[in-house]
Amino acid sequence: MIVNKLKQIWSSRDIRNDILFVLMIFVIFRILAHVPVPGVDVSGLQTFFASNQILGLMNILTGGGLENFSVVMLGIGPYITASIIFQLLGMIVPKLEEMQKESEQGRQKINQWTRMATIPLAFIQSYGMITFLQRAGGVSGADLIISISAAQLAMTMMVVTAGTVFLMWLGELISERRVGNGISLLIFAGIVSGLPTSLLRVFSTYDQSQLINVILFIIVAVVTVAGVVFITEGQRNIPVTYAKFARGNTLSSGVQSHLPMRVNQAGVIPIIFAISIVLFPPMIAQFFAQSTVEFLRLASQFVIDLFNNQLFYGVTYFLLVFGFTYFYTAVIFKPDQIAENLQRQGGFIPGIRPGSETAHYLSSISSRILLAGALFLGTIAILPLLLQNFTGTNLVIGGTSLLIVVSVVIETIKQINSQLIMRDYEKF
Repeated sequence: MIVNKLKQIWSSRDIRNDILFVLMIFVIFRILAHVPVPGVDVSGLQTFFASNQILGLMNILTGGGLENFSVVMLGIGPYITASIIFQLLGMIVPKLEEMQKESEQGRQKINQWTRMATIPLAFIQSYGMITFLQRAGGVSGADLIISISAAQLAMTMMVVTAGTVFLMWLGELISERRVGNGISLLIFAGIVSGLPTSLLRVFSTYDQSQLINVILFIIVAVVTVAGVVFITEGQRNIPVTYAKFARGNTLSSGVQSHLPMRVNQAGVIPIIFAISIVLFPPMIAQFFAQSTVEFLRLASQFVIDLFNNQLFYGVTYFLLVFGFTYFYTAVIFKPDQIAENLQRQGGFIPGIRPGSETAHYLSSISSRILLAGALFLGTIAILPLLLQNFTGTNLVIGGTSLLIVVSVVIETIKQINSQLIMRDYEKF
């Protein structure tokens, strides 16, 4: 079955060329991820990132570009941040909400604003990351970043910002090929690129005493992948009846359909939110770690030690992911709008009156199934910590990375299948 599908994909010239184009983009991305900005101790940075859970996760999402301090060290993080900002603004600015819902031209305008907002965000984040690593190096006693002048700092920030804009452009080129979301595929490429190195590290230190841990790791990996697929594809179908349905010149009544409600509607956005919040306090504390004011120095050291505590970090991370799952779902899931659209189309949920009662029913159903999705995301986020505490070993790919990889693979397969189906229809 899989071999036949691959043959079918390869025999389609357009799809084959699109896939080869995406692979070429991946090669360009990986080359850029290993082009470091001058004035950085790369080996010291890699050691520093390996000892920090949060920065290690950020490094994975940038495909190793952060620990190499490459020209694409920020990845497409600033673009994702800009997208989230405009999604949130759509909740409080009526004009933006109207543009998002009704006008294709309006959505294109918002996309353009998102691209423009990415540039200052990348510039600010590059300054913050450079300053943070300089301070962190001073605290740890390692010169992670060699002292640079103001002109060199500005040049470095411009180069890093240009790298982010270039990746954003590459992501849009991939999306135009309709074999998956370009931004997600770039993150996917960054995560998968680190897999061979991680496997090599595991096998190079392997001995017979680690056999049980290896078996446990394989079991956890298989169960995690199965769980990710199950939750990602899991949905509850709400029955919907349409009083009238036009089919050609005939008018049918009582047509049955369903309204799908996914268990995980928020995707990996809650994890990205949680990373930003968890990273913020220790990053700010690093700026005051060498303060001459005794109170600020002690307070900053307390915050740094607190977030280095595995138990506190794990509990805080889990609760933030859990809470942001409900928050972001509330942003994107609008039961009032769905109920209004159903009523306009002559549809209703059996046993539920149209209008406000339908909206309330959908909201209550969403809250119930969202509990499973929020618990799942929270568990996936802290899975590496749980495994490390129980076995003393780390997952080769963390739970968050597995969630992203599996979700991207599923979405890409769906888009390729849809293209194959369209070509089958064109033959007839």
